[in-house]
Amino acid sequence: MHTVLEALGNIGILPVITIHDPAKALPLAQALIAGGIPCVEVTFRTDQAPEAIRRIRAEVPGIVVGAGTVLKVEQVDAAIDAGAQFIVSPGFNPLVVSHCIERNIPITPGCVTPSDLERALEYGLEAVKFFPAEQSGGLDYIKAVAAPFPQLKFIPTGGIHGGNLAGYLAYEKILACGGSWMATADLINRGDFAAITARCKEAVQNVLGFAVVHWGINTKNGTEAVQGAKRFSTLFGFAYQEGANSIFAGEALELMKFPGFGAHGHIAIGTHSLPRAIRYLEQQGIRFNQESIKRDPQGAITLIYLQEELSGFAVHLVQKK
Repeated sequence: MHTVLEALGNIGILPVITIHDPAKALPLAQALIAGGIPCVEVTFRTDQAPEAIRRIRAEVPGIVVGAGTVLKVEQVDAAIDAGAQFIVSPGFNPLVVSHCIERNIPITPGCVTPSDLERALEYGLEAVKFFPAEQSGGLDYIKAVAAPFPQLKFIPTGGIHGGNLAGYLAYEKILACGGSWMATADLINRGDFAAITARCKEAVQNVLGFAVVHWGINTKNGTEAVQGAKRFSTLFGFAYQEGANSIFAGEALELMKFPGFGAHGHIAIGTHSLPRAIRYLEQQGIRFNQESIKRDPQGAITLIYLQEELSGFAVHLVQKK
C-alpha cells in the first residue's frame, strides 16, 4: 500500500475541514497535532484551499495533508502544486482518477455500489472513500459489500462521530474514518483551537480504547507464584489458571513464576489497535522495547513493552480481542 495511505491507516482518523481564512490554517494544523491527529483533508469548497494547503505543508512538519472535494482535473493540479499528498473526491470521476494516477498521487474516490468498487479495482486503487457513509447503510452495508473485494480498504465519511467511530475502525477493512466533527467550520472561524485539540484527543481515545487488562506480579520462583495465586483464589473465588511462565488468579492478576519485566512486575494495557496505539505513543516521544515484540502467525504485533517503567512497573500494550 502507498506510504501515505499507510500513514492514514495508522492514524485512523481523518479530519475533513473547510478553510475560509488561510491565516487559520497553521494554528488549525497545530491544534490537530496537539490532539494526536497529524493529518488533515482540506476541502476545495473554498478558493482558499490551495493556499491553506501550501501554508500547512511549508510550516507544519510531520502532518499528512490532502485535498478533498476535488471535482476537476484542474483542482488536482492546483492541489499537487500546493503540496497535497493525497486527493479525495466525493464520487468516481474517471478523468480525475486517471489524472491522479498519471501524476502519481494517491486518490480515494467516493464509491458506494459494487459497480463503483469494480471500477476502482480496474484502475488499480487500494482504498476508496465510502460516502455518505451512514446515509448509505453504514458499517453493515460496508461489511456486506466488501466481501467480494478483499483488496480494497474503505474510508467512510459522512455521519461519522465520536459515538460510532470505534465501531467502524474495529472492522479490518476500514483504513480510516473521515469527519468534520473534530474541527467544525464554526470552531475554525471562531479560532477556538483549544476546543479542536480537545475533540481530537477524545476521538483518539475512542479509537485506541486504552484500558488496564491485567497486573503482573513478579515472584521469586514458581512455588511462590503458586502459593500467591492459590491464596487469591481461596480468598476471593478467582479462577486459578496455570501456564508455563505464570499463573492467573482471575483475569486481572498474573503472578510470574520468576522476576519478569519491571522492578515489581508489569501492567498490561489493552487497545483496540496496536499499530495505531504504537504510532500515537511514538508521537508523544515514547520508545518501545523492540526485543519484547510478540506476533501472531500472520506477522501482526500482539504485544510490545514500553522502554520505560512506571512506578516500578513495566508496561506493555496488548491487542484487545
